[in-house]
Amino acid sequence: MDENLEGRIQSVVYSNDETGWAVLRVACEDGSLHTAVGHIPAPAPGETISAKGQWSQHPAHGEQFSVRSAERLLPASADSILEYLSSGIVQGVGRATARLLVDTFGDETLDVLEHSPERLSSVRGITPKRAESIGALFSRQTALRRLMELLVRHELSPSYALELSKRYGGDAAERLGDNPYILLYEPFEAPFDTVDKLAATLGVDDGDERRLQAGLLYELIFNLDQGHVYLPREKLVPAASGLLEQPEDALEEALQDLFCDNKVVACQNGAVYLTRLYHAEKQVASFIKERSAQRKTLPQDMDELIGRIEAELGIRYAALQRDAITSAAGSSLMVLTGGPGTGKTTTLKGLLRLFDWMGLKALLAAPTGRAAKRMSELCGREASTIHRLLEFGFDPALGVLRFLRDEDNPLSCDVVVLDEVSMVDILLMDSISRAIPEDARLILVGDPDQLPAVGPGSVLEDVLAGGLSPSVRLSEIFRQAAESRIVTGAHSVNRGEMPTLKNEQQKDLFFMRRRDMLSAVETILELCAERLPGNLGLEPSQIQVLTPTRRGPCGTVSLNKALQEALNPAAPHKLEKKFGEFLYREGDRVMQIRNNYDLPWRMGGNAGMGVFNGEIGTVAEIDLKASLVTVQYDDKAVEYPFDSLGELEPAYALTVHKAQGSEYRAVVLAAMPGPQKLMTRRVLYTAITRARDYLIIVGQDEIIQSMVRNDKRLRRYTGLRGMLSDA
Repeated sequence: MDENLEGRIQSVVYSNDETGWAVLRVACEDGSLHTAVGHIPAPAPGETISAKGQWSQHPAHGEQFSVRSAERLLPASADSILEYLSSGIVQGVGRATARLLVDTFGDETLDVLEHSPERLSSVRGITPKRAESIGALFSRQTALRRLMELLVRHELSPSYALELSKRYGGDAAERLGDNPYILLYEPFEAPFDTVDKLAATLGVDDGDERRLQAGLLYELIFNLDQGHVYLPREKLVPAASGLLEQPEDALEEALQDLFCDNKVVACQNGAVYLTRLYHAEKQVASFIKERSAQRKTLPQDMDELIGRIEAELGIRYAALQRDAITSAAGSSLMVLTGGPGTGKTTTLKGLLRLFDWMGLKALLAAPTGRAAKRMSELCGREASTIHRLLEFGFDPALGVLRFLRDEDNPLSCDVVVLDEVSMVDILLMDSISRAIPEDARLILVGDPDQLPAVGPGSVLEDVLAGGLSPSVRLSEIFRQAAESRIVTGAHSVNRGEMPTLKNEQQKDLFFMRRRDMLSAVETILELCAERLPGNLGLEPSQIQVLTPTRRGPCGTVSLNKALQEALNPAAPHKLEKKFGEFLYREGDRVMQIRNNYDLPWRMGGNAGMGVFNGEIGTVAEIDLKASLVTVQYDDKAVEYPFDSLGELEPAYALTVHKAQGSEYRAVVLAAMPGPQKLMTRRVLYTAITRARDYLIIVGQDEIIQSMVRNDKRLRRYTGLRGMLSDA
């Protein structure tokens, strides 16, 4: 049961304007002084607070009150008003001005600020123009605080209030009241159930047109995370009907209104798109058709040039590799694919050397930081993430974060080479296509047999299936690669054959049979903490545990907790923070699990915005007083307020999906029973190809066999393939 804390805010120890998280010192009527922590947006000394929550004992700071909900009153007495205004809560009002105002208006000061700001000009030193400005700032601050408090009462982040205020100014509260469901959409993307409860509180009926439209849009947005670019109408309407518990005919009418408002696009084949996704697919299809039709003039001495490349690199290209180099030289768009050990990297090195001799400037990029780093190491030249290539940042003209490279500000290059294209979704491909100069080449490199992108679309598969773009699939496994059981095992799995699991010395793939979950977990912990570091000299950071699933004893949730205790145990000098189902500790390996374009980062003297899904770093510092966790990534440091820790997960163990685009010196793969939809050939193939030097599979050979046999691929609703095929 909740307890109460009432008193006056004596001081603000910490306050985060973005999240509304605050640490306060509250003075009660009996003279006692207490620490209160929680979502208390825009607090200021002098306010009266009435909070509900629970008392707890903090290991470093002693007793504190964890606020679940709070109501605040602006100060009423002259002394409290002076304290309130002196805190700087109102921009342009410092301690001296606050004293002048309170001396003039006394207990009525705040009433004058809100309702009669013109009277401020009667105070010495305040002009009519400044009086108007102070009044406007006070009203805006008051409106923002009320909006924050409304959201917090309904378990919504107060950071939404800042974005609402930024977008709608003084009309933010009115716009939210008119349609609370705006919080479902970008940039807010709040949970449907929570927004639906807020809407009901604000008087929105179950059958309200706003709610019906919101349900349809939410289904389309939700299914983007399932990889679908659109939904068939016959699936969309029943799904929304079930979500809202409203009849389908009412949803059909609401869908028609969305068409009229240009919020969705309906195609003759029954596909219903969010408008932005429809235009993204159309743009990508148009780009591919246009570039596929363009041909470049080949150098007259191609055979001689390839021979010079072979001599320089000390290799002999196979026929398909020579075809790939020739095709790339003569095409505006070319696709290079192949599995492990088939020479994609060697071919790519030759391509880049050829472009150098042709005087062409090439830029290299990959979807994730780890994939870009690997591309740099293999190719011997700089590669960046796609977000960095396209210069994601703040556009002062529009006042938004976006890719600064586009059709109006294209990249400065002659060639763009994109690796790990299987990870690229349709929205990112849309942005890429807009930034490629008209006369530049685009080389797409990837493995279509790996898992598809986490986001919507199947770009690489659809481009290949469309058949318009020149493409070369490398299939020959070269001699050196053929000696690797990781490579041969991956190709066996891809053909639907069981990989060789017999353990041999001097090999790189090992199988450790374990019949039950407990013994499998014990073996995984022993491998990571003792055997691999001790026998092979591997650092724990070079070992990655992979598993198909999140739940169960061999899922990421349980494995991460066990691995944390084995690899980064509690110690007096390591601070900790519990959030949700995870305990974060200094020294932990963690992963960002969603794109956050608004999260600031710093790197030396540089700063920027944006941390992206799949980035892995280390918890460098936990500041309990400021309620911040600092994560050090390869190229930046990011501060996370405690209430933003839901964007992080421990990364000692990852799902195979989350490991896409990365390569590790050693992979320990848990092969134990899990959900059938995750135990597939494609998941197993992707897991095997994440290992560079060593792969240790722990579990049941029957599970490996069942995954090899299960070639079921979940269908994604995409239109790109059809758009290209029609051409």
